[in-house]
Amino acid sequence: MDAGFFYSYHLGWTRLDARTLLGDLEAEGLRPTHPVSGRTVLVNLDAASLGARSPVTREQLLSIAGLQRLREVGFRLWTDGGLDLLVRIRQARAGVVAVEFSVGELPEPEREHAVSAIRRTVGRASVLCIGFVVDRSGATAATDWDGVVIEGDAHLHSWPDTVAVRDETAARHPQLAVMDGVEMSPWKVYGNEVLGV
Repeated sequence: MDAGFFYSYHLGWTRLDARTLLGDLEAEGLRPTHPVSGRTVLVNLDAASLGARSPVTREQLLSIAGLQRLREVGFRLWTDGGLDLLVRIRQARAGVVAVEFSVGELPEPEREHAVSAIRRTVGRASVLCIGFVVDRSGATAATDWDGVVIEGDAHLHSWPDTVAVRDETAARHPQLAVMDGVEMSPWKVYGNEVLGV
């Protein structure tokens, strides 16, 4: 997922959080079912069989996306216009789950709709959303975002559009601690697009 992205980080992720997230995304026009075939598919993210697809029901996707038995799951979300984006939900560090949306391949109007829709839903999906990162171009894809958002210690070589972390994480991060962020409870938000978040 090296193109543009939106990553969010959650504590205590469950099947209910997955259900809430998918329900909210569907209400925003991003659906796991293909607009023509009506099929929902898992996308294999392993290097050996990257991109292989397995059809599942919506209930199976919700069960799997809760990560009770797997460390990660990938699937596609479809826009009303028939475009799609890859989603990966994975176990990150310290009991945190990362939800990663690859938005960089969408044309600009659809990408902006997707970014706005995701932003509106991530905080509702889990009351324990500890932060998120938006980078529409993917310029910071090599950054250790788990280390920034979860642990507050990874170095930023360049800046995304927006990064949001909890106050205590910002206070211990060597770069964020000396910058002015915007308070947007429960996060402190940084970046050149803070007000558009």
